[in-house]
Amino acid sequence: MDTSSINTEYYKVFYYVGRLGSITAAAEALCISQPAVSQAVKQLEKALNSQLFIRTQKGVRLTAEGELLFPYVERGIENLLDGERMLRRLVDLDMGEVRIGASDMTLQFYLLPHLERFHGRYPNIKVMVSNAPTPETIQSLYEGRIDFGVVSTPFDARPEVAVRPVKKIRNVFVAGSQYQSLKGKRLEYGALMDLPCIFLEKNTSTRRFMDQFLEERGIFLEPEFELATSDMVVQFAMRNLGIGCVMDEFAREKIEAGELFELTFGERMPDREICIVTDRKNPVSPAGERFLEVLGASGI
Repeated sequence: MDTSSINTEYYKVFYYVGRLGSITAAAEALCISQPAVSQAVKQLEKALNSQLFIRTQKGVRLTAEGELLFPYVERGIENLLDGERMLRRLVDLDMGEVRIGASDMTLQFYLLPHLERFHGRYPNIKVMVSNAPTPETIQSLYEGRIDFGVVSTPFDARPEVAVRPVKKIRNVFVAGSQYQSLKGKRLEYGALMDLPCIFLEKNTSTRRFMDQFLEERGIFLEPEFELATSDMVVQFAMRNLGIGCVMDEFAREKIEAGELFELTFGERMPDREICIVTDRKNPVSPAGERFLEVLGASGI
């Protein structure tokens, strides 16, 4: 018996008739006519060369052949219905997943309050945040491993990457009590060449921006310490291990507490920006689109 050409809709009709025990009820559940239900049953019986139902005064009941077939069809149809329900929930945001790439800085000083607000609105959506420097986040975007990234300038990106600036930030140089003699003085950046320095690693946008700014002025620095996180730069500076360079918000609390102070220079470094980036070649998930709406960045 060749059953490969049997219309799967016939099995769906068979399932509803068998479960409900009624042609009329099956037609209502499927939103089709009673003759269409009867015709589908006849076509399936013809294709299988078996009688599947017996008519009764109360409706229909399964034959022995129908009883044998029904559990197999039931599992298949209910799996399909479960899949439809899960997909509908995903689209309706009853569940789903959003994948975000962010650095320590962009996570702490931009993304975190938005994450809290998004979770309050959509508690069933799973949020995955990949914490990495900006270049790694951009690479994850190319590879489709994240829905969008929250990165800081400067960075290089392909033409298909859409960029939306969302917050201005600035770099500062900070020092601890051992360097009080520098406090309040108007310095030239060349003075840093005679001081021990504490910088982030070269694979970060903060370090790249600072190096580029200084090198344009003929200043090339080799720091005593290269660290992975801005928090560690602040901690090292507090312990008087050198002059640290971080985004100002990382050091603000310690500056206000008098544990660090900001060095003053005759020329201020330009502001940088935190940006949201998406890749036009990789579709954003429905949950990711909704998160971008919360960020006010939908359609970038």
